[in-house]
Order: sequence, then C-alpha cells, then structure tokens
Amino acid sequence: MIGDAARPGPDWDDVLARHLPPGHIARLRDARVGIAGAGGLGSNCAMLLVRSGIRRLRIADPDVVDLSNLNRQFFFPGQVGRAKVDALAENLRALNPMLELELIRERLDGPAAGAFFTGCDIVAEAVDSAAAKQELVHALLAAGHGVVAASGMGGWGGDMSRRVLGRLTVVGDFAAEVGPGRPALAPRVMMAAAMQADEIIRRILEGEEK
Repeated sequence: MIGDAARPGPDWDDVLARHLPPGHIARLRDARVGIAGAGGLGSNCAMLLVRSGIRRLRIADPDVVDLSNLNRQFFFPGQVGRAKVDALAENLRALNPMLELELIRERLDGPAAGAFFTGCDIVAEAVDSAAAKQELVHALLAAGHGVVAASGMGGWGGDMSRRVLGRLTVVGDFAAEVGPGRPALAPRVMMAAAMQADEIIRRILEGEEK
C-alpha cells in the first residue's frame, strides 16, 4: 500500500525549515508548476519538486503505467495498468497529502497545452517525441510561460549541462537521444529530471530570465 491519504503527513514547512529560510519556503509553497508528461522525466521531476516544497502541480499525460516503465519512472509494480496521472498523484500524496494536484489524462497539442497550463509559473516539458517537444515548447513560450525542457539522455555515461535562453531552459547532453543502442535507463533519465527540477526551483527562488 502506497500510503493513506487520510492520515496527516509531515508538516513540510517544518521539514524544509532545516534547509531553507521562511521566504523561500513560502515561494515554493505558493508556486504553481505545470508538467507536460508523467513518464521518466515528468514523474521523477514531480517527485523531486514535491520533496523540495512545491505543493501545487498541474500534470498532463494520456498513458497508463506499463511494466517497461518501471526501470526509470516513479511508479511501482502494483500500479501497472493504471493511468499514469492517477498513479503519480497517489505516489506524490504519499509524500505530502496536502498537495494541490490538477490532473488531465490527455495528450496535449500546442494550443491545448497553452490553455491547460494557464496560471502556472513555469512548465516542465517531459514528452517523448522530438516533434511533440518542439511544438509544445513553442506553444508554451508563445503563451508566455517559462519552460524547462530536456534533450539528450539516452544510454549511459557522459555529462549533462543546462542552456538558459530567456524564458526557456534546456537540460541534457543535447546529443544522445533515446534510440537503438541508447536505451532509456534510470541514471541518465533521472539526471535530466533532477536538472529540470533544480532549474524550476532556481527560477522560483531567484526569478525568471526575461
């Protein structure tokens, strides 16, 4: 059993008070973050954000949990066959039952994404298809969002970095896309997800580039 949502969890202000000043805790608590995709990038990015004090998430994904996802995504064997957004919400609420989660089980094209993520301070791009990534990023930027995207996390070994381009940040190695000979494995997928979460937190705490 993942957790009992009726049971009160830890006071996350107290958890974070050992690490962050009250003003930073308040910024993280009040921010609203969008996540487009709940796979290897999106599920792990969401988990890291919740552990860091984010409480308001808007998550979109059309898929269900598959056995093949378990090597790198924030899901568990008993959740195979369930909608990813629902399973992810359950896992995140096991960390913090007081989360405000808005979920949609749909694949969002550019215009739909711009509308769904209205009101979000920043959006993590976490979809698989290169074409879908490009469309999504362009639409979100056109709608005025800050966006953190990822490119290049296939295989193993190698360094990753971030490129900050105004309201857009891209993380990854920008070369090793997932494909033949470069599988999607937990270490590098989670490295990219962690970099996305770190950039989102940085922008919330330090301010977004214009």
